[in-house]
Amino acid sequence: MNDDPRHHGPIRPVEFLDAHRITFVEHPPPELSPRERRELDRMWVDTRARHPHTFDGPLVASLGADLPAPGALEVRWARVTYRHRALRRLRPPEDVPGSVFVTVLMPTEAGLVVGRGSPATAAAGSWTLPGGSVEPPAAGQPLDAGALRREAVRELTEEIGVRIPDEEVRLFAVTRGRRFGSLGFHFLAPPVARALVLRRHAGLVAAETGRGAGPELDEVAFVASPADADRLGAGADYLRQVLHRYVSA
Repeated sequence: MNDDPRHHGPIRPVEFLDAHRITFVEHPPPELSPRERRELDRMWVDTRARHPHTFDGPLVASLGADLPAPGALEVRWARVTYRHRALRRLRPPEDVPGSVFVTVLMPTEAGLVVGRGSPATAAAGSWTLPGGSVEPPAAGQPLDAGALRREAVRELTEEIGVRIPDEEVRLFAVTRGRRFGSLGFHFLAPPVARALVLRRHAGLVAAETGRGAGPELDEVAFVASPADADRLGAGADYLRQVLHRYVSA
Protein backbone atom coordinates (compact mmCIF):
# COMPACT_ATOMS: atom_id res chain seq x y z
CA MET A 1 0.00 0.00 0.00
CA ASN A 2 1.29 3.46 -0.84
CA ASP A 3 1.65 5.51 2.36
CA ASP A 4 2.26 8.82 0.65
CA PRO A 5 -0.40 11.16 2.14
CA ARG A 6 -0.87 12.63 -1.34
CA HIS A 7 -1.82 9.24 -2.77
CA HIS A 8 -5.55 8.97 -3.48
CA GLY A 9 -5.89 5.37 -2.34
CA PRO A 10 -7.67 3.72 0.59
CA ILE A 11 -8.79 6.01 3.40
CA ARG A 12 -6.16 6.11 6.13
CA PRO A 13 -7.00 6.04 9.85
CA VAL A 14 -5.53 9.50 10.55
CA GLU A 15 -4.95 12.74 8.69
CA PHE A 16 -2.07 15.15 9.21
CA LEU A 17 -2.86 18.71 10.29
CA ASP A 18 -0.25 21.17 9.06
CA ALA A 19 -0.07 23.35 12.16
CA HIS A 20 2.69 24.88 14.24
CA ARG A 21 0.69 27.56 16.11
CA ILE A 22 -1.65 25.77 18.49
CA THR A 23 -4.34 27.34 20.65
CA PHE A 24 -6.47 25.49 23.19
CA VAL A 25 -9.87 26.86 24.24
CA GLU A 26 -11.55 25.19 27.21
CA HIS A 27 -15.28 24.33 27.09
CA PRO A 28 -17.63 22.55 29.51
CA PRO A 29 -17.59 18.75 29.29
CA PRO A 30 -20.25 17.08 27.13
CA GLU A 31 -23.65 16.73 28.74
CA LEU A 32 -24.71 13.19 29.57
CA SER A 33 -28.23 11.85 29.73
CA PRO A 34 -29.30 9.94 32.87
CA ARG A 35 -29.10 6.71 30.87
CA GLU A 36 -25.56 7.51 29.71
CA ARG A 37 -24.46 8.26 33.26
CA ARG A 38 -25.86 4.93 34.46
CA GLU A 39 -24.19 3.05 31.61
CA LEU A 40 -20.84 4.76 32.15
CA ASP A 41 -20.97 3.86 35.85
CA ARG A 42 -21.91 0.26 35.06
CA MET A 43 -19.16 -0.15 32.46
CA TRP A 44 -16.63 1.41 34.80
CA VAL A 45 -17.47 -1.15 37.49
CA ASP A 46 -16.94 -3.91 34.90
CA THR A 47 -13.62 -2.38 33.84
CA ARG A 48 -12.39 -2.17 37.42
CA ALA A 49 -13.37 -5.78 38.01
CA ARG A 50 -11.20 -6.88 35.06
CA HIS A 51 -8.35 -4.42 35.70
CA PRO A 52 -8.22 -3.44 39.40
CA HIS A 53 -5.31 -1.03 38.86
CA THR A 54 -7.30 1.07 36.38
CA PHE A 55 -7.68 4.65 37.59
CA ASP A 56 -10.52 6.98 36.59
CA GLY A 57 -8.05 9.81 36.20
CA PRO A 58 -8.51 13.21 34.56
CA LEU A 59 -8.14 13.50 30.80
CA VAL A 60 -8.26 16.18 28.13
CA ALA A 61 -11.00 15.48 25.57
CA SER A 62 -11.13 17.07 22.14
CA LEU A 63 -14.49 18.59 21.24
CA GLY A 64 -13.26 19.55 17.79
CA ALA A 65 -10.41 21.31 16.02
CA ASP A 66 -10.35 24.09 13.42
CA LEU A 67 -7.68 25.45 11.08
CA PRO A 68 -8.59 29.16 11.02
CA ALA A 69 -5.44 30.20 9.13
CA PRO A 70 -2.44 28.54 7.48
CA GLY A 71 -0.29 26.91 10.16
CA ALA A 72 -2.79 27.66 12.95
CA LEU A 73 -4.79 25.05 14.88
CA GLU A 74 -7.52 25.86 17.42
CA VAL A 75 -8.57 23.00 19.67
CA ARG A 76 -11.79 23.02 21.70
CA TRP A 77 -11.23 20.86 24.76
CA ALA A 78 -12.91 19.78 27.99
CA ARG A 79 -11.96 18.13 31.26
CA VAL A 80 -13.29 14.58 31.52
CA THR A 81 -12.22 11.35 33.21
CA TYR A 82 -11.12 8.01 31.86
CA ARG A 83 -14.58 6.43 32.10
CA HIS A 84 -15.89 8.85 29.45
CA ARG A 85 -14.09 6.79 26.82
CA ALA A 86 -16.93 4.30 27.14
CA LEU A 87 -19.13 6.82 25.29
CA ARG A 88 -17.68 5.24 22.15
CA ARG A 89 -19.96 2.29 22.86
CA LEU A 90 -23.02 4.45 23.45
CA ARG A 91 -22.94 7.16 20.78
CA PRO A 92 -22.21 7.39 17.05
CA PRO A 93 -18.56 8.32 16.36
CA GLU A 94 -19.36 11.90 15.35
CA ASP A 95 -20.94 12.56 18.79
CA VAL A 96 -18.05 11.18 20.86
CA PRO A 97 -15.32 13.46 22.29
CA GLY A 98 -11.93 12.55 20.88
CA SER A 99 -8.80 11.83 22.87
CA VAL A 100 -5.84 14.21 23.05
CA PHE A 101 -2.55 12.35 23.31
CA VAL A 102 1.18 12.82 22.89
CA THR A 103 3.89 10.52 21.57
CA VAL A 104 7.67 10.68 21.27
CA LEU A 105 9.69 9.57 18.26
CA MET A 106 13.05 8.56 19.75
CA PRO A 107 15.66 7.61 17.11
CA THR A 108 18.39 5.04 17.73
CA GLU A 109 20.93 3.43 15.41
CA ALA A 110 18.44 0.55 15.05
CA GLY A 111 15.35 2.68 14.33
CA LEU A 112 12.64 4.43 16.31
CA VAL A 113 11.65 3.09 19.73
CA VAL A 114 8.20 1.47 19.95
CA GLY A 115 6.59 -0.41 22.81
CA ARG A 116 3.89 -3.03 23.28
CA GLY A 117 1.04 -2.24 25.68
CA SER A 118 1.01 -4.52 28.72
CA PRO A 119 -2.12 -6.57 29.54
CA ALA A 120 -3.21 -4.04 32.20
CA THR A 121 -3.38 -1.12 29.75
CA ALA A 122 -6.18 0.07 27.48
CA ALA A 123 -4.04 -0.78 24.44
CA ALA A 124 -2.96 -4.25 25.57
CA GLY A 125 -0.84 -6.01 22.94
CA SER A 126 -0.76 -3.00 20.62
CA TRP A 127 2.53 -1.48 19.46
CA THR A 128 2.79 2.28 19.90
CA LEU A 129 5.27 5.08 20.15
CA PRO A 130 6.00 5.95 23.80
CA GLY A 131 3.33 8.37 24.98
CA GLY A 132 -0.13 8.63 26.40
CA SER A 133 -3.24 10.67 27.01
CA VAL A 134 -2.87 14.30 28.02
CA GLU A 135 -3.98 15.27 31.51
CA PRO A 136 -5.61 18.66 32.19
CA PRO A 137 -3.35 21.35 33.63
CA ALA A 138 -3.66 22.43 37.24
CA ALA A 139 -6.00 25.30 38.03
CA GLY A 140 -4.61 28.56 36.71
CA GLN A 141 -2.13 26.84 34.37
CA PRO A 142 -2.57 26.95 30.58
CA LEU A 143 -2.94 24.03 28.22
CA ASP A 144 -0.53 24.94 25.45
CA ALA A 145 2.35 23.59 23.35
CA GLY A 146 4.69 23.77 26.33
CA ALA A 147 2.32 21.67 28.44
CA LEU A 148 2.10 19.08 25.66
CA ARG A 149 5.90 18.93 25.45
CA ARG A 150 6.16 18.33 29.20
CA GLU A 151 3.50 15.61 29.01
CA ALA A 152 5.44 13.89 26.20
CA VAL A 153 8.70 13.95 28.17
CA ARG A 154 6.93 12.66 31.29
CA GLU A 155 5.36 9.77 29.38
CA LEU A 156 8.72 8.84 27.86
CA THR A 157 10.29 8.69 31.30
CA GLU A 158 7.43 6.64 32.76
CA GLU A 159 7.26 4.14 29.90
CA ILE A 160 10.87 3.77 28.73
CA GLY A 161 12.93 5.15 31.61
CA VAL A 162 14.86 7.62 29.44
CA ARG A 163 14.85 11.25 30.57
CA ILE A 164 15.10 14.01 27.98
CA PRO A 165 15.06 17.75 28.84
CA ASP A 166 11.85 19.43 27.71
CA GLU A 167 13.68 21.87 25.48
CA GLU A 168 15.30 19.05 23.48
CA VAL A 169 12.08 17.72 21.96
CA ARG A 170 10.21 19.46 19.15
CA LEU A 171 6.80 19.02 17.60
CA PHE A 172 7.13 16.76 14.57
CA ALA A 173 3.54 16.17 13.44
CA VAL A 174 -0.11 16.56 14.44
CA THR A 175 -2.66 13.91 13.50
CA ARG A 176 -6.44 13.71 13.70
CA GLY A 177 -8.24 10.39 13.77
CA ARG A 178 -10.87 10.03 11.08
CA ARG A 179 -13.35 8.12 13.27
CA PHE A 180 -13.48 9.96 16.61
CA GLY A 181 -11.39 13.02 15.82
CA SER A 182 -8.72 12.18 18.40
CA LEU A 183 -5.73 14.52 18.20
CA GLY A 184 -2.17 13.23 18.39
CA PHE A 185 0.78 15.53 19.01
CA HIS A 186 3.95 13.70 18.00
CA PHE A 187 7.30 15.00 19.27
CA LEU A 188 10.79 14.20 17.99
CA ALA A 189 13.57 13.58 20.53
CA PRO A 190 17.34 13.61 19.94
CA PRO A 191 18.97 10.25 19.08
CA VAL A 192 20.01 7.86 21.85
CA ALA A 193 21.78 4.51 21.84
CA ARG A 194 19.74 1.32 21.47
CA ALA A 195 21.65 -0.25 24.37
CA LEU A 196 20.65 2.64 26.65
CA VAL A 197 16.96 2.20 25.79
CA LEU A 198 17.09 -1.54 26.48
CA ARG A 199 18.94 -1.04 29.77
CA ARG A 200 16.66 1.71 31.05
CA HIS A 201 13.48 -0.13 30.04
CA ALA A 202 14.67 -3.35 31.69
CA GLY A 203 15.37 -1.44 34.90
CA LEU A 204 11.94 0.18 34.74
CA VAL A 205 10.21 -3.18 34.22
CA ALA A 206 12.06 -4.67 37.20
CA ALA A 207 11.15 -1.73 39.44
CA GLU A 208 7.47 -1.68 38.43
CA THR A 209 7.16 -5.46 38.74
CA GLY A 210 8.73 -5.28 42.19
CA ARG A 211 6.06 -2.79 43.25
CA GLY A 212 3.34 -5.11 41.96
CA ALA A 213 2.18 -2.64 39.34
CA GLY A 214 3.80 -3.89 36.15
CA PRO A 215 5.11 -1.72 33.30
CA GLU A 216 2.92 0.17 30.83
CA LEU A 217 4.98 -1.23 27.95
CA ASP A 218 6.00 -4.84 28.50
CA GLU A 219 8.36 -5.01 25.53
CA VAL A 220 10.28 -2.56 23.35
CA ALA A 221 11.42 -2.88 19.74
CA PHE A 222 13.02 -0.71 17.07
CA VAL A 223 11.48 0.07 13.70
CA ALA A 224 13.02 1.77 10.67
CA SER A 225 10.00 1.61 8.37
CA PRO A 226 6.24 0.96 8.32
CA ALA A 227 7.02 -2.58 7.14
CA ASP A 228 9.02 -3.17 10.33
CA ALA A 229 5.99 -2.12 12.37
CA ASP A 230 3.73 -4.44 10.35
CA ARG A 231 5.96 -7.39 11.23
CA LEU A 232 5.53 -6.69 14.94
CA GLY A 233 1.75 -7.09 14.81
CA ALA A 234 -1.21 -4.90 15.73
CA GLY A 235 -0.34 -1.26 16.27
CA ALA A 236 -1.85 2.14 17.04
CA ASP A 237 -3.93 3.59 14.20
CA TYR A 238 -1.47 6.45 13.65
CA LEU A 239 1.74 4.38 13.74
CA ARG A 240 2.17 3.43 10.10
CA GLN A 241 1.47 6.90 8.75
CA VAL A 242 3.69 8.69 11.29
CA LEU A 243 6.53 6.25 10.55
CA HIS A 244 6.14 6.88 6.83
CA ARG A 245 6.33 10.64 7.33
CA TYR A 246 9.41 10.23 9.50
CA VAL A 247 11.37 8.05 7.08
CA SER A 248 10.32 10.30 4.18
CA ALA A 249 11.42 13.53 5.88
